[in-house]
Amino acid sequence: MDPKEVPPLNTLPEAEREALLGEAKEERHPPGTRFLEQGGEPARALHLVLEGEVALLDGEQEVGVLGPGEFFGYPSLLSGEPPAFSVVAKTPVRILRFPEEAFRKLLAYPEAARFFGQGLAERVRLRALPDLSLFAPVGRLIRREPLFIPPSASAAEAARRMREAGVSSLLVASEPPGILTDRDLRNRVLAENRPPSTPVAEVMTAPLFTLPASTPLYEAVAAMVERGIHHLPLTEGERIVGVVTHTDLLLHQAQSPLLLLRRIERLELSRYSLEVARLVEGLFQRGLGGLEIGRVVASLNDALIRRLVKEAEAALGKPPAPYAFMVFGSEGRKEQALLTDQDNALVLEKEGEEGYFQALAERVVGGLLEAGIPACKGGYMATRWRKSLPEWVATFRRWMEAPEPKALLETQIFFDLRGVAGALSLRPLEETFLEGSRKGVFLYHLAQAALAFRPPLGLFGRVRTEEGFVDLKRSALAPIVALARLYALQVGSLAKGTVERLRAAAEGGALSREGAEGLEAAFRFFFALRLRHQLQALEEGRPVENRVLWAALSPRERKEALEGFRLLQEIQESTAVRFSLR
Repeated sequence: MDPKEVPPLNTLPEAEREALLGEAKEERHPPGTRFLEQGGEPARALHLVLEGEVALLDGEQEVGVLGPGEFFGYPSLLSGEPPAFSVVAKTPVRILRFPEEAFRKLLAYPEAARFFGQGLAERVRLRALPDLSLFAPVGRLIRREPLFIPPSASAAEAARRMREAGVSSLLVASEPPGILTDRDLRNRVLAENRPPSTPVAEVMTAPLFTLPASTPLYEAVAAMVERGIHHLPLTEGERIVGVVTHTDLLLHQAQSPLLLLRRIERLELSRYSLEVARLVEGLFQRGLGGLEIGRVVASLNDALIRRLVKEAEAALGKPPAPYAFMVFGSEGRKEQALLTDQDNALVLEKEGEEGYFQALAERVVGGLLEAGIPACKGGYMATRWRKSLPEWVATFRRWMEAPEPKALLETQIFFDLRGVAGALSLRPLEETFLEGSRKGVFLYHLAQAALAFRPPLGLFGRVRTEEGFVDLKRSALAPIVALARLYALQVGSLAKGTVERLRAAAEGGALSREGAEGLEAAFRFFFALRLRHQLQALEEGRPVENRVLWAALSPRERKEALEGFRLLQEIQESTAVRFSLR
């Protein structure tokens, strides 16, 4: 068999394919050769069968046979975890062995990434796992009781326990509990030249991030992408009942955010926007809500920024002072879907080192542009917005104490800020927000800004269009975002997401529970409606925009939109009365 004709190698440009094949080594093995051991050492190479057959064994039971043109080893390579099956030569075989680094290069091509992602899903069906929807409880993936180790145990003992049990992590019976993963052993023990006798307590991660076992699968995926973690302990009440891994979640999603997250470190930047668009479309078709998709996409964007910051620091040298790379607007609220404009800035511990941080900002912003994330039309990017922490505090105080309506309208997105990279804490800025929220003049002008955009309702409550179109961002989403921001700050909440802000406002008594729930339902509806029309435009090769053709909506959609517009108008009018606005 000619490997050049084997998918996905046959989809690569000729020069790149030849280079990859040049890194591979051809091998011949007799029957009975064991290439991978179930629960043993993770795979260190990708194997392509050229002649003969290999068997996949679950224990001693043969569950599959691979022949010429088929690969093995990639599920373990993708996850970094022990193989799910043993792989044994059934006949004399001729194998093409690709080193791990060659496989990583191969994954940078979208066609190859999709091929192996789909292959992973196909391979795992051999294990007869339940076919779970994105809304099933993640606890259904638990396969064994949690394994604990004392914090006083040595790293060597932990490694032996992992090998014997065929797992990639152990929970640590400390107070509070911790976790030790195979990555911790590699990165915190081996890479740091620590002795095997190092106590587990010195290299574990604590406290644990956990989720209830009843959490929907999509929420667990989003949380793991958001935090960049590969092991997720699950609880029932106060008790940890099991740990699910990156691989467990990948098994149920051929096109997974976790798979794209793993590839971001090596992904060619020019391919990023296409990959995200395909991911969004797949998640939307599987029934995931628009806001949940927005959270996943924002977390992927965070990972991309961290990669670009890391590369910038590698090129420029160690930062001369602590700093934070922050995002705001929809990225800060984690309400992105398809890629929108950049909104970012740098916060420096102190003034100085202008050359270093200008260069860092240019590298990160330039990388985001190359990845398909457009420049902010208002210029709110780290290449222009870069201040010391005291300067930022003074700037926010100036905006809040003597705000000009137009300036506040343009800058209120800064109040959605969130740190993504860098060691500097942004807590002083958040405390400045809370300080300003206790002053009536700031809330007054913030309320004025929240009424700048109105729902498109004319006489008798009918929808007004512009050439038949309604701008969902301007007429629905932005006003709800602004109201949620206003009322959350009024009750002293630092919540960032619109839904979380509405709930905080209701809990604090600034909004009625009925009003907050109605705005949340409207926000979810308008967000998903915009996303669906944007995906349709993308598929048809039309410009992606915020407008929808009113006549193209179904009767049900027009009815729900009208109800949302009327509720928004009602709450805006109530806000105008409350803050004495005309």
